[in-house]
Amino acid sequence: MKPETRAIHAGNAPDSASGAVVPPIQLATSFVHGPAGERPDGAEGGHQYQRESHPTQSRLEAAMVALEEGAAALAFATGMAAIHALLASLGHGRRVLIPDDVYSGTRTLAKEFLPALGLRSTRVDMTDRNAIVRALDEPDAAPGDCVWLETPSNPQLKVADIAAIVELAHARKAIVACDNTFATPALQNPLALGADVVMHSLTKYLGGHSDVMGGALVFARRDALFDAIAHRRHLTGATLAPFNAWLIARGVRTLYVRMQQHCRNAQAVAEYLAAHPQIANVHYPGLASDPGHALAARQMRGFGGMLSVRLRGGERAALALCQRVRLFTVATSLGGVESLIEQRSAVEGPQPTSPPDLVRLSIGLEHHEDLIADLAQALAAVHG
Repeated sequence: MKPETRAIHAGNAPDSASGAVVPPIQLATSFVHGPAGERPDGAEGGHQYQRESHPTQSRLEAAMVALEEGAAALAFATGMAAIHALLASLGHGRRVLIPDDVYSGTRTLAKEFLPALGLRSTRVDMTDRNAIVRALDEPDAAPGDCVWLETPSNPQLKVADIAAIVELAHARKAIVACDNTFATPALQNPLALGADVVMHSLTKYLGGHSDVMGGALVFARRDALFDAIAHRRHLTGATLAPFNAWLIARGVRTLYVRMQQHCRNAQAVAEYLAAHPQIANVHYPGLASDPGHALAARQMRGFGGMLSVRLRGGERAALALCQRVRLFTVATSLGGVESLIEQRSAVEGPQPTSPPDLVRLSIGLEHHEDLIADLAQALAAVHG
């Protein structure tokens, strides 16, 4: 079955009780069981208490397994909850290698929270094979260490070679987890390239409409790591609320057609900006001039809807561009139907790592000519 078909039908069987084509939201917090915890004859799911699992979440997890071609999935209240649950479950004394360009929440989590859990983190340029080897071969390396990938990265759209890094990591008995939020399962499948775990911020493209939060981990194997993370999710209450799970499952069903338009629009906008005299650099793997273009063309099925630019006028010009757009909305997050823009360092907290002249754009589903016209008038105003 083709992935576009799986996205529509996985976890989306008609409701057996009512015959409804769209499965209903199950809001129950408790589920009937026998005196020994067994489910009554004919009951589905094996659920006992919503903090552990519930039918609507399970349907979404089944869809995520199908899209990433994994063995199991766990949904969470947010993407950060998913990241924290995975890293916190690695075990005391483990190391986590994180990209030098990475989502600011992941970077802050590694810096401020992991040490209290007995975990150490090291930032590595994941596009530099020698740097990865050096980090993996440090004297304190141990089996069970984790290489955290984010490709394309946020916000500079760096592309890491998933299969090559997996080979390096597995040879040293380290696991590889990959944040696949920018690419989505429609464009990239890290498990098929050897990764052990895939993370998605479901808030973004999977939900797709800027109105719901969620996160997910999809596993290549249902193993001890899966069990540890599932146990942690249960006890810490990081499950996804039923209505959120239902909204995200609805978004999954249109993911593939939306991503096609996101990619077409982003390509057109990136090409326009790459030729603009006020733009110093465009980070978008769909451009032949991008350092990650050849690799992205090999391991992805499209180049995505995210790009970032650096302005020749520096921070002042970056802020002015965001101030003067009319169709783009100045807001954080990404992956919705509307186009968003922001000067990224302004929202990264007290110690930003993004260059101050960098502007990140989430390209939505509007007509690309309208988006280009808006950027053109804003850049003209900045120049003036």
